[in-house]
Amino acid sequence: MNPRIDNAIPRRELFRALAATTAFYAVPGLFAEELALTPRQTEGPFYPDKMPLDTDNDLLVINDNATPALGEVAHVTGRVLTPSGAPVRNAVVEIWQVDANGVYIHSRAPDREKRDTNFQGFGRFETGSTGEYRFRTIKPVWYSTGARQAPHIHYAINRNGHRLLTTQLYIKGHAGNEGDSVVRGRGRDRRSGQRDRQVSNPLDFLAVEFNPVPGSKIGELAATFDVVVDT
Repeated sequence: MNPRIDNAIPRRELFRALAATTAFYAVPGLFAEELALTPRQTEGPFYPDKMPLDTDNDLLVINDNATPALGEVAHVTGRVLTPSGAPVRNAVVEIWQVDANGVYIHSRAPDREKRDTNFQGFGRFETGSTGEYRFRTIKPVWYSTGARQAPHIHYAINRNGHRLLTTQLYIKGHAGNEGDSVVRGRGRDRRSGQRDRQVSNPLDFLAVEFNPVPGSKIGELAATFDVVVDT
């Protein structure tokens, strides 16, 4: 049973619980070694063919609709970086994923009749001076069709109208990860301009923990996913 999200918290306070994390991004740092590029993954067939009415970084509430989406609330944050560790400013981070019922917003997605119409399904965020991004969404779930692809969030990183990277975020330790052919690298996106570097285990770069937000009364989760791209 999917919990319904408590919408009593004003939208302007959505990310207050993560303020300490955001503040960390403002601290400059040096990297002794070059960072590994984030492995590429396939875009898949369900990038939105028609954008939702709202494309901001809060996927749980559409245009201040009084009824929020279903699912476990997840604050997903991170940075977009170069291999040298420099932040990538003004990159547009896009995410899209299935709703709590396992259905995409794409018009030809399976089980459209089960779709949670209160879930935005897609969001965008433009990175700031420290390369940071943030979204409020739901913890990813299985497809409604029972397909053997582990729960994930699709990512696209764009800058100056150019697609730098297409990839996916997975849940660390999820039982479905090991049997997923896409996460194992047999579904890489080859249209991106990023160099194709083979890695022995993409999960080392793509799987992150979803941890409870301290003090949250509704069981919110937080995940951090830094993305390293060629610019």
